[in-house]
Amino acid sequence: MKKIVTFLLLLAMTLPVTSCNNKQENSSQTESSVQQESSITTESNNAETEQPQTISPTKLTNKMTELEINSVDKHALTLLDEIEKPNADPNAEHKVSVEFRTMTYAEYRKNLEECRSEIGDEQYEAAMEDIRIAEEKGEDSFQFSTCVLVDGYIVQRLVPDADDFNDGNSFGFTSSTIGENGEQKVEYVSFDSFEEYLDYIREQESKLGYTNEVTEMEILQIQLAYEALKNGTYETLPEGSVDINDQSLYLWSALQNYRSDWEYDRAAVEAIKDSVDEIYFYDEELDRPFVVHVTLPPNYDKDKTYPVFFLTDGIWRFGNCPELRKCMENGEAAPVILVSLYYCYNVTDPDQWIRYNDLVIERDKLLDFITDNLMPYLCENYNIDCDNSTLYGHSDGGVFTHNAVFNSDRYENQPFGHYIIGSPALWGLYHYNLDNNMTNDDVLNDYGYFDRNETLDKTIFLCAGSLEDPDYEQNYREGDDTTLEGVAKLKERFESHGVDFTHKLYESHHYQYIPEMLVEYLKTMYPC
Repeated sequence: MKKIVTFLLLLAMTLPVTSCNNKQENSSQTESSVQQESSITTESNNAETEQPQTISPTKLTNKMTELEINSVDKHALTLLDEIEKPNADPNAEHKVSVEFRTMTYAEYRKNLEECRSEIGDEQYEAAMEDIRIAEEKGEDSFQFSTCVLVDGYIVQRLVPDADDFNDGNSFGFTSSTIGENGEQKVEYVSFDSFEEYLDYIREQESKLGYTNEVTEMEILQIQLAYEALKNGTYETLPEGSVDINDQSLYLWSALQNYRSDWEYDRAAVEAIKDSVDEIYFYDEELDRPFVVHVTLPPNYDKDKTYPVFFLTDGIWRFGNCPELRKCMENGEAAPVILVSLYYCYNVTDPDQWIRYNDLVIERDKLLDFITDNLMPYLCENYNIDCDNSTLYGHSDGGVFTHNAVFNSDRYENQPFGHYIIGSPALWGLYHYNLDNNMTNDDVLNDYGYFDRNETLDKTIFLCAGSLEDPDYEQNYREGDDTTLEGVAKLKERFESHGVDFTHKLYESHHYQYIPEMLVEYLKTMYPC
């Protein structure tokens, strides 16, 4: 039976995907005066001025994979939570809990056949032999542990059985890895001692880049769980009681907690926390975990329809949501749903390389995620008027929104009717182009949008800080346009193609104008 339990543990456990590595552009409450080249004015239409309940919600096609759908976890706001690190003292009192599941041998045989390509020959044959022996004895079902927790955290590695390593028994399992050429490599690994198994885990975790703190806490988990299973000193949990999609149940949620990286006014967020839904997403294409904050407007009515104001860079922009919501409370703006997007709390990006990768290098993949995964999910859970919704991005995010609007025609789903292109750092995209097949002409030609289309049925707000060019002067290569030169050329192209856009320069450096700009845009685009 040992072989059966080991294999089923492999099937039962779903390891969460983590990414590590966000330097911020501090933009909380900085005041900036305004140099108004033109006011934010866009022609009103009925969708912008009618009451939310008079508009039918938009239906988008959800293209999430089964894995992505199963990863979604919607819950109350946890940003303000104080996360206590697990006790690393092996001599302290620890609690081990185990969830068991009952399975028939017929079900087990079916699972083996369905996963045949992922199972080594030795383990497959041994498992089938165990089934044959059990059925000969008249047994039709068995029980195995599906989840082991130590101090409330799921043990992600396999825990050996109580009789492993006794009387010459070894412990083993099938390991599936991807080779250098992308081929799947399946091998059976076994261990003659518990310490040998622990050394294997340390080696694997080192290859994955885990810190010693995380690795040794994981080792302690396995040691405590193994001892509890041997001695019977564990609590039995009801079948189905552990939600393996709950990210707070994993060790890295406590050990790799970067909530302190986020910038916001705690008291202001406390005041609106009951109106915030926090949703965890995983995107297969980018291989990233994301957290989305959905801030509902005052007097939110689930039967009414609202536009979305979608903010990238949620690590900073969620901090602007209390002020934006207060504009709605005070009757200075119509009710809208505020949505902000960033990485999960176990991801840190002090040098902004992950952010640059996803907003600039892999901008098409991020656009796929927002267009075909995230916004369709939100439309299924909230009544949204996509035609009147806005997508905002600044700096590298401005590069992203420029890409988003001028590739919007390539998508079946149309989640946004308005776009904010803030201080687009197009020169950063050219840096990447040194190792990329895309030519600068693709950007300077707005991704060929007007080669494919005569008109653009979206509105754009193009903005920047009039003082910002020196801010990144050391990053400009010879021949690069500065940020403001790039903005000026965008403006010229928009004018030449008759784009419905507004251009405004704020008397500000690179990011200081953002809070003021967002409030001004909200009041203008969504008047009460």
